[in-house]
Amino acid sequence: MTNETFSKVNEQTEKMFMGPTRDYAKLAMDYAEKMIDAQMEAAKTYTDIGMKQARAALEIKDTEALKAYAEEQQKVAKEMSERVKGDAEKVVAMNQDFVNEARKLVESNVKTASEAATPKSK
Repeated sequence: MTNETFSKVNEQTEKMFMGPTRDYAKLAMDYAEKMIDAQMEAAKTYTDIGMKQARAALEIKDTEALKAYAEEQQKVAKEMSERVKGDAEKVVAMNQDFVNEARKLVESNVKTASEAATPKSK
């Protein structure tokens, strides 16, 4: 085999396998990073809320404070359910973005493979 043949084989390997694999790996890493960031943000928020509520419970000294704490718990529960819903929607959107980007990569790679497989007419 000549150097030209090796160059063509390397070029085709890069174009057909290595490039698409690298592109997908980058997409997957970006997605994983976004998911981890979202999970860490949610965990911190939920932890902060829990700690705030625990501290508030420690401040209960009489029936009026207990009543105020119980009322606050209802508000917190509502806020938490809205937060959980928002976080779930955020994850669904990130999943959809990942699927769409992966689909674009596949379509692009199929097109490239089809063009490479089709003999060029002169």
